[in-house]
Amino acid sequence: MSAQPTQSPISQPGNTTHRMTSRLWMPRQVLFTPDALEEPFGQQIYTRVTNLNLPVTILKTNRLTGLRGEDDRQTYRNAKQTLAVVKAPPGTFRLQPIPPSADWQMNLAEGCPAHCQYCYLAGSLQGPPVTRVFANLPQMLSNTVAYEQTGKMTTFEVSCYTDVIGIEHLTGGLAECIRHFGNRPDTQLRFVTKYDQVDSLLGLPHNGRTRARVSLNADSVARRLEGGTASIEARLMALRKLAMPPEQGGGGYPVGVVLAPIMPVDNWREQ
Repeated sequence: MSAQPTQSPISQPGNTTHRMTSRLWMPRQVLFTPDALEEPFGQQIYTRVTNLNLPVTILKTNRLTGLRGEDDRQTYRNAKQTLAVVKAPPGTFRLQPIPPSADWQMNLAEGCPAHCQYCYLAGSLQGPPVTRVFANLPQMLSNTVAYEQTGKMTTFEVSCYTDVIGIEHLTGGLAECIRHFGNRPDTQLRFVTKYDQVDSLLGLPHNGRTRARVSLNADSVARRLEGGTASIEARLMALRKLAMPPEQGGGGYPVGVVLAPIMPVDNWREQ
């Protein structure tokens, strides 16, 4: 008697992997600068966060204030619980090369909701580690056209200073990027994530021009050092969803894996 085909874990109701997802990050406060609310994309973010019943404050000036606490620990806590919607300054329109990850770095946000203990952002970004989202993202995307190289594939990385999936439910910024590059021949968008909430990306018209990568590590590293992120099992399931063809319920994305950072752990071969 022939063996029965096994059912895909994605389609199995009640599969335990589905219960290992990371929780959606819900900041305790959302700050909008006045110039961010003047942007149509800023208005879209405002609608998203108010529909989620998150507390919103419209600042009186275009500066972020009031984030510092009595000590560094309180300042960190305040900042990590804050989403700030701001207008990207002129300097962000001067893209920087970032080989070998991509040709150019374009940041749709700066700051990350995760709590990875080895994170380099603490030494890369100034001030408290608040997550800043740029309300003038459409203009930033239009600006990338000037960096495209005729007749040659040009790649753009959007996750150097944030985890784009970790904030996507609040902003929709990654979807905006995917749609933009889906219509730009000879370009490729790249992102990497430690989160697994990828369902909103599965039906987007990426046209094979977005490479989705998932950051993996030994399970012990993820559990101890990557606070607030999805489990390794959940990340693998997200990677599978992204890679599977649309006719099987997936996204049909080109995918990749980032194994980093390399950590000195016991039994590293087995892990």
